[in-house]
Amino acid sequence: MEKTIELIIIIMLLAIMAEIYLLVKPRRHAGSSTQMPILVDTSVLMDGRVVDLAKTGFLLGQIIVPRSVLIELQLLADGADHAKRERARFGMDAMKELKDVLGDSFHLLDDAQRIPEGVDNRLLQLAHDTGAAILTLDYNLNKVAQVEGIQILNINELAKSLRMSYLPGDELELHLTQKGQDSHQAVGYLQDGTMVVVEQAKKHIGQQKRIEIIRSLQTDAGKMMFARLIESAQPVVPPQTTDATPSPKQRATGRRRNSQAQAKSESKSQADQQPQKKPAKASTHTPRRRTSSSRPSRRKTSAQREAELVRLADTQS
Repeated sequence: MEKTIELIIIIMLLAIMAEIYLLVKPRRHAGSSTQMPILVDTSVLMDGRVVDLAKTGFLLGQIIVPRSVLIELQLLADGADHAKRERARFGMDAMKELKDVLGDSFHLLDDAQRIPEGVDNRLLQLAHDTGAAILTLDYNLNKVAQVEGIQILNINELAKSLRMSYLPGDELELHLTQKGQDSHQAVGYLQDGTMVVVEQAKKHIGQQKRIEIIRSLQTDAGKMMFARLIESAQPVVPPQTTDATPSPKQRATGRRRNSQAQAKSESKSQADQQPQKKPAKASTHTPRRRTSSSRPSRRKTSAQREAELVRLADTQS
Protein backbone atom coordinates (compact mmCIF):
# COMPACT_ATOMS: atom_id res chain seq x y z
CA MET A 1 0.00 0.00 0.00
CA GLU A 2 2.77 2.39 0.85
CA LYS A 3 4.53 1.58 -2.43
CA THR A 4 1.36 2.39 -4.32
CA ILE A 5 1.06 5.76 -2.59
CA GLU A 6 4.72 6.54 -3.32
CA LEU A 7 4.22 5.63 -7.00
CA ILE A 8 1.17 7.89 -7.23
CA ILE A 9 3.13 10.76 -5.66
CA ILE A 10 6.01 10.25 -8.08
CA ILE A 11 3.62 10.26 -11.04
CA MET A 12 2.00 13.47 -9.81
CA LEU A 13 5.38 15.12 -9.35
CA LEU A 14 6.42 14.13 -12.85
CA ALA A 15 3.19 15.52 -14.23
CA ILE A 16 3.72 18.81 -12.39
CA MET A 17 7.31 19.05 -13.61
CA ALA A 18 6.22 18.35 -17.19
CA GLU A 19 3.60 21.08 -16.96
CA ILE A 20 6.11 23.54 -15.56
CA TYR A 21 8.56 22.64 -18.34
CA LEU A 22 5.94 23.27 -20.99
CA LEU A 23 5.15 26.65 -19.46
CA VAL A 24 8.69 27.92 -19.17
CA LYS A 25 9.97 26.32 -22.41
CA PRO A 26 10.74 28.99 -25.05
CA ARG A 27 8.43 28.82 -27.98
CA ARG A 28 10.06 27.80 -31.19
CA HIS A 29 9.40 29.55 -34.46
CA ALA A 30 6.42 28.23 -36.32
CA GLY A 31 7.50 25.67 -38.84
CA SER A 32 11.00 25.37 -37.40
CA SER A 33 10.80 21.60 -37.46
CA THR A 34 10.47 21.71 -41.22
CA GLN A 35 13.17 24.33 -41.84
CA MET A 36 15.69 23.33 -44.46
CA PRO A 37 19.27 22.71 -43.28
CA ILE A 38 21.98 24.76 -44.95
CA LEU A 39 25.34 23.41 -46.16
CA VAL A 40 28.13 26.02 -46.05
CA ASP A 41 30.66 26.15 -48.89
CA THR A 42 34.35 27.07 -48.58
CA SER A 43 33.88 30.32 -50.52
CA VAL A 44 31.34 31.58 -47.96
CA LEU A 45 33.69 31.04 -45.03
CA MET A 46 36.58 32.74 -46.85
CA ASP A 47 34.28 35.70 -47.59
CA GLY A 48 33.34 36.21 -43.92
CA ARG A 49 30.04 38.04 -44.38
CA VAL A 50 28.14 34.97 -43.23
CA VAL A 51 29.08 35.84 -39.64
CA ASP A 52 27.34 39.23 -39.84
CA LEU A 53 24.37 37.56 -41.51
CA ALA A 54 24.15 35.03 -38.68
CA LYS A 55 24.23 37.80 -36.07
CA THR A 56 21.07 39.31 -37.55
CA GLY A 57 19.16 36.05 -37.01
CA PHE A 58 18.23 35.48 -40.65
CA LEU A 59 20.02 32.12 -40.81
CA LEU A 60 17.36 29.76 -39.43
CA GLY A 61 17.67 26.01 -39.05
CA GLN A 62 20.80 23.90 -38.88
CA ILE A 63 23.97 25.39 -40.37
CA ILE A 64 26.11 22.44 -41.45
CA VAL A 65 29.80 22.67 -42.30
CA PRO A 66 31.09 19.39 -43.78
CA ARG A 67 34.49 18.27 -42.58
CA SER A 68 35.60 18.14 -46.21
CA VAL A 69 35.20 21.93 -46.32
CA LEU A 70 37.35 22.23 -43.21
CA ILE A 71 40.02 19.99 -44.78
CA GLU A 72 40.04 22.17 -47.91
CA LEU A 73 40.57 25.27 -45.77
CA GLN A 74 43.48 23.57 -44.02
CA LEU A 75 45.11 22.63 -47.32
CA LEU A 76 44.77 26.19 -48.64
CA ALA A 77 46.10 27.62 -45.38
CA ASP A 78 49.22 25.45 -45.72
CA GLY A 79 49.66 26.16 -49.44
CA ALA A 80 52.32 28.20 -51.21
CA ASP A 81 49.96 30.84 -52.59
CA HIS A 82 50.14 33.80 -50.21
CA ALA A 83 46.75 35.28 -51.15
CA LYS A 84 44.89 31.96 -50.84
CA ARG A 85 46.74 31.17 -47.61
CA GLU A 86 45.60 34.42 -45.99
CA ARG A 87 42.02 33.97 -47.16
CA ALA A 88 41.93 30.38 -45.91
CA ARG A 89 43.17 31.42 -42.47
CA PHE A 90 40.54 34.14 -42.40
CA GLY A 91 37.92 31.51 -43.31
CA MET A 92 38.96 29.29 -40.41
CA ASP A 93 38.62 32.23 -38.02
CA ALA A 94 35.20 33.02 -39.52
CA MET A 95 34.07 29.43 -39.00
CA LYS A 96 35.05 29.57 -35.32
CA GLU A 97 33.19 32.86 -34.87
CA LEU A 98 30.18 31.44 -36.71
CA LYS A 99 30.10 28.51 -34.30
CA ASP A 100 30.14 30.90 -31.33
CA VAL A 101 27.31 32.99 -32.78
CA LEU A 102 25.01 30.12 -33.77
CA GLY A 103 25.63 27.85 -30.80
CA ASP A 104 23.55 24.69 -31.07
CA SER A 105 22.44 25.57 -34.61
CA PHE A 106 26.00 25.02 -35.85
CA HIS A 107 26.89 21.47 -36.78
CA LEU A 108 30.16 20.03 -38.10
CA LEU A 109 29.35 17.05 -40.32
CA ASP A 110 31.96 14.30 -40.31
CA ASP A 111 31.40 13.17 -43.89
CA ALA A 112 34.85 11.84 -44.83
CA GLN A 113 38.53 12.46 -44.36
CA ARG A 114 39.39 12.32 -48.06
CA ILE A 115 37.06 13.43 -50.81
CA PRO A 116 38.29 12.00 -54.12
CA GLU A 117 35.43 13.57 -56.11
CA GLY A 118 36.10 17.11 -54.83
CA VAL A 119 34.36 19.35 -52.34
CA ASP A 120 31.81 20.72 -54.80
CA ASN A 121 30.62 17.28 -55.85
CA ARG A 122 30.52 16.24 -52.20
CA LEU A 123 28.30 19.20 -51.34
CA LEU A 124 25.95 18.36 -54.22
CA GLN A 125 25.74 14.74 -53.05
CA LEU A 126 25.03 15.80 -49.45
CA ALA A 127 22.34 18.22 -50.64
CA HIS A 128 20.67 15.39 -52.57
CA ASP A 129 20.83 13.02 -49.61
CA THR A 130 19.70 15.42 -46.86
CA GLY A 131 17.48 17.80 -48.84
CA ALA A 132 19.58 20.75 -47.68
CA ALA A 133 20.31 24.04 -49.45
CA ILE A 134 23.83 25.17 -50.30
CA LEU A 135 25.15 28.52 -49.14
CA THR A 136 27.86 29.43 -51.63
CA LEU A 137 29.52 32.23 -53.60
CA ASP A 138 30.99 29.89 -56.23
CA TYR A 139 29.55 30.77 -59.64
CA ASN A 140 30.12 27.34 -61.19
CA LEU A 141 28.70 25.48 -58.18
CA ASN A 142 25.70 27.80 -58.30
CA LYS A 143 24.96 26.91 -61.93
CA VAL A 144 25.44 23.17 -61.47
CA ALA A 145 23.17 23.13 -58.41
CA GLN A 146 20.45 24.99 -60.30
CA VAL A 147 20.61 22.42 -63.09
CA GLU A 148 20.27 19.56 -60.56
CA GLY A 149 17.35 21.27 -58.80
CA ILE A 150 19.18 22.09 -55.56
CA GLN A 151 18.30 25.30 -53.76
CA ILE A 152 21.13 27.84 -53.66
CA LEU A 153 21.58 30.72 -51.21
CA ASN A 154 23.90 33.42 -52.57
CA ILE A 155 25.03 36.25 -50.30
CA ASN A 156 25.92 38.41 -53.32
CA GLU A 157 22.35 38.24 -54.59
CA LEU A 158 21.09 39.13 -51.13
CA ALA A 159 23.40 42.15 -50.91
CA LYS A 160 22.36 43.25 -54.41
CA SER A 161 18.67 43.12 -53.51
CA LEU A 162 19.28 45.13 -50.31
CA ARG A 163 21.49 47.84 -51.77
CA MET A 164 20.21 51.38 -52.07
CA SER A 165 18.28 52.29 -55.16
CA TYR A 166 20.56 55.28 -55.78
CA LEU A 167 24.30 55.52 -55.25
CA PRO A 168 26.55 58.60 -54.89
CA GLY A 169 26.85 60.30 -58.25
CA ASP A 170 23.37 59.31 -59.51
CA GLU A 171 21.04 62.08 -60.67
CA LEU A 172 17.26 62.19 -60.32
CA GLU A 173 14.25 64.49 -60.18
CA LEU A 174 12.92 65.12 -56.65
CA HIS A 175 9.99 67.09 -55.29
CA LEU A 176 11.10 69.15 -52.28
CA THR A 177 8.34 69.11 -49.67
CA GLN A 178 9.70 70.67 -46.47
CA LYS A 179 12.67 72.36 -44.87
CA GLY A 180 15.46 70.39 -43.26
CA GLN A 181 17.10 70.54 -39.88
CA ASP A 182 19.49 73.30 -40.97
CA SER A 183 18.21 76.60 -42.26
CA HIS A 184 19.56 76.08 -45.78
CA GLN A 185 18.30 72.51 -46.29
CA ALA A 186 15.24 71.11 -48.01
CA VAL A 187 13.82 67.60 -47.74
CA GLY A 188 12.21 65.29 -50.26
CA TYR A 189 11.21 61.62 -50.29
CA LEU A 190 11.75 58.79 -52.76
CA GLN A 191 8.99 56.38 -53.75
CA ASP A 192 10.16 53.84 -51.15
CA GLY A 193 10.02 56.48 -48.39
CA THR A 194 13.74 57.19 -48.22
CA MET A 195 14.39 60.73 -46.98
CA VAL A 196 16.70 62.86 -49.12
CA VAL A 197 18.24 66.00 -47.62
CA VAL A 198 19.22 68.58 -50.26
CA GLU A 199 21.81 71.22 -49.39
CA GLN A 200 21.25 74.92 -50.21
CA ALA A 201 17.69 74.26 -51.45
CA LYS A 202 15.42 75.97 -48.94
CA LYS A 203 14.20 78.54 -51.47
CA HIS A 204 13.09 75.74 -53.82
CA ILE A 205 10.64 74.08 -51.40
CA GLY A 206 7.51 73.05 -53.28
CA GLN A 207 9.37 72.69 -56.58
CA GLN A 208 10.59 69.76 -58.64
CA LYS A 209 14.37 70.02 -58.90
CA ARG A 210 17.12 67.89 -60.35
CA ILE A 211 19.60 66.72 -57.74
CA GLU A 212 22.76 64.63 -57.46
CA ILE A 213 23.28 62.13 -54.65
CA ILE A 214 26.53 62.90 -52.81
CA ARG A 215 26.42 60.39 -49.92
CA SER A 216 24.14 57.92 -48.16
CA LEU A 217 23.75 56.84 -44.57
CA GLN A 218 22.47 53.45 -43.41
CA THR A 219 21.35 53.11 -39.80
CA ASP A 220 19.23 50.71 -37.75
CA ALA A 221 16.33 53.13 -38.10
CA GLY A 222 16.59 53.18 -41.90
CA LYS A 223 18.53 54.88 -44.64
CA MET A 224 19.03 58.53 -45.48
CA MET A 225 20.58 60.28 -48.46
CA PHE A 226 22.21 63.65 -48.92
CA ALA A 227 22.21 65.49 -52.22
CA ARG A 228 22.99 68.80 -53.88
CA LEU A 229 21.18 70.83 -56.49
CA ILE A 230 22.17 70.64 -60.14
CA GLU A 231 21.94 74.16 -61.46
CA SER A 232 20.83 74.48 -65.06
CA ALA A 233 23.85 75.63 -66.98
CA GLN A 234 23.42 78.62 -69.28
CA PRO A 235 24.30 77.85 -72.90
CA VAL A 236 27.68 79.26 -73.73
CA VAL A 237 27.69 81.12 -77.06
CA PRO A 238 31.09 80.79 -78.72
CA PRO A 239 32.61 84.09 -79.89
CA GLN A 240 32.19 84.80 -83.57
CA THR A 241 35.53 84.61 -85.28
CA THR A 242 36.24 85.68 -88.82
CA ASP A 243 37.71 83.19 -91.17
CA ALA A 244 41.44 83.79 -91.35
CA THR A 245 41.66 82.21 -94.81
CA PRO A 246 40.87 84.84 -97.51
CA SER A 247 38.87 83.95 -100.57
CA PRO A 248 40.56 83.82 -104.01
CA LYS A 249 38.98 87.17 -104.96
CA GLN A 250 40.30 88.76 -101.79
CA ARG A 251 43.76 87.35 -102.46
CA ALA A 252 43.78 88.77 -106.02
CA THR A 253 42.64 92.18 -104.81
CA GLY A 254 45.30 92.19 -102.17
CA ARG A 255 48.04 91.28 -104.60
CA ARG A 256 46.92 94.05 -106.98
CA ARG A 257 46.93 96.63 -104.21
CA ASN A 258 50.33 95.49 -103.05
CA SER A 259 51.79 95.73 -106.54
CA GLN A 260 50.35 99.23 -107.02
CA ALA A 261 51.71 100.38 -103.72
CA GLN A 262 55.09 98.87 -104.53
CA ALA A 263 55.17 100.59 -107.93
CA LYS A 264 54.33 103.93 -106.38
CA SER A 265 57.04 103.54 -103.78
CA GLU A 266 59.63 102.59 -106.44
CA SER A 267 58.76 105.56 -108.67
CA LYS A 268 58.94 107.87 -105.72
CA SER A 269 62.34 106.55 -104.71
CA GLN A 270 63.67 106.94 -108.27
CA ALA A 271 62.38 110.50 -108.42
CA ASP A 272 64.14 111.23 -105.16
CA GLN A 273 67.43 109.79 -106.42
CA GLN A 274 67.55 111.84 -109.77
CA PRO A 275 69.12 115.36 -109.45
CA GLN A 276 66.80 118.18 -110.24
CA LYS A 277 67.75 120.13 -113.45
CA LYS A 278 68.02 123.90 -113.23
CA PRO A 279 65.73 125.73 -115.60
CA ALA A 280 67.57 127.25 -118.62
CA LYS A 281 67.91 131.01 -118.72
CA ALA A 282 65.98 132.82 -121.38
CA SER A 283 68.29 133.91 -124.25
CA THR A 284 68.34 137.61 -125.06
CA HIS A 285 69.57 136.97 -128.64
CA THR A 286 66.81 136.93 -131.16
CA PRO A 287 67.53 134.81 -134.18
CA ARG A 288 67.50 136.53 -137.50
CA ARG A 289 64.65 135.79 -139.72
CA ARG A 290 65.77 134.53 -143.04
CA THR A 291 64.06 136.11 -145.93
CA SER A 292 63.42 134.61 -149.26
CA SER A 293 65.84 137.04 -150.88
CA SER A 294 68.80 135.95 -148.78
CA ARG A 295 68.46 132.24 -149.64
CA PRO A 296 67.03 131.21 -152.97
CA SER A 297 64.34 128.72 -152.86
CA ARG A 298 65.40 125.28 -153.81
CA ARG A 299 62.09 124.50 -155.27
CA LYS A 300 62.17 124.95 -159.11
CA THR A 301 59.40 125.06 -161.56
CA SER A 302 59.15 122.65 -164.42
CA ALA A 303 59.88 125.39 -166.95
CA GLN A 304 63.16 126.24 -165.24
CA ARG A 305 64.21 122.58 -165.21
CA GLU A 306 63.46 122.34 -168.99
CA ALA A 307 65.47 125.51 -169.69
CA GLU A 308 68.48 124.15 -167.84
CA LEU A 309 68.30 120.90 -169.76
CA VAL A 310 68.25 122.80 -173.11
CA ARG A 311 71.20 124.93 -171.99
CA LEU A 312 73.17 121.86 -171.02
CA ALA A 313 72.46 120.20 -174.33
CA ASP A 314 73.61 123.23 -176.31
CA THR A 315 76.82 123.39 -174.35
CA GLN A 316 77.68 119.81 -175.12
CA SER A 317 76.99 120.22 -178.81
